[in-house]
Amino acid sequence: MSETASSDADLIAAHLSGDRQAFSELFRRHRDRLWSVALRTMRDPDEAADALQEAMISAFRNASSFRAESRVTTWLHRIVVNSCLDRMRRQRTRATVPLPESGPGEPAHPHDRISEHDTRMVVEDALAQLPADQRAPIVLVDVEGYPVSEAARMLEVAEGTVKSRCARGRLKLAQLLGHLRNPSARTDVPDGGMATRRREGR
Repeated sequence: MSETASSDADLIAAHLSGDRQAFSELFRRHRDRLWSVALRTMRDPDEAADALQEAMISAFRNASSFRAESRVTTWLHRIVVNSCLDRMRRQRTRATVPLPESGPGEPAHPHDRISEHDTRMVVEDALAQLPADQRAPIVLVDVEGYPVSEAARMLEVAEGTVKSRCARGRLKLAQLLGHLRNPSARTDVPDGGMATRRREGR
């Protein structure tokens, strides 16, 4: 079955009618983006894989709950995000990777892939330090590029809530990642905010 043979909604209908291949095709179409959302939200490949598996089992069993007023992708992402948030709530303590105390002494060449990878890891680690209610909308809106309206439907909250959580999350990310834009100021933070956040585990 090709991707253009049936719409997502057609595949849901076929699945509900007993087509054993329909849901597999639906998952195949969207697995990369679903996995990306799960991984960036959980920040742990094993936890992300478990969350995604739980979400797909839930979607498979509860496909009749899909309502045509939303897109199938919105419905699937909502289930994945909820699965991730549920797992995070069940985790009493969540290990996070602290930001490095110091970085390379010389600026990296723009095409230095190792440096780009290190920077990407620092950004991912900073994202991991956000509270779950801020990280999820940031992942959906700023990382995955979903409109605020669609992210709100996935998270089942008001658009204003998504906007405010994104704003708070972006502010925290700006504080955590300020040294990337101004390396010379990394060790000269007058209010000691970064040191305080590290001591408090934020």
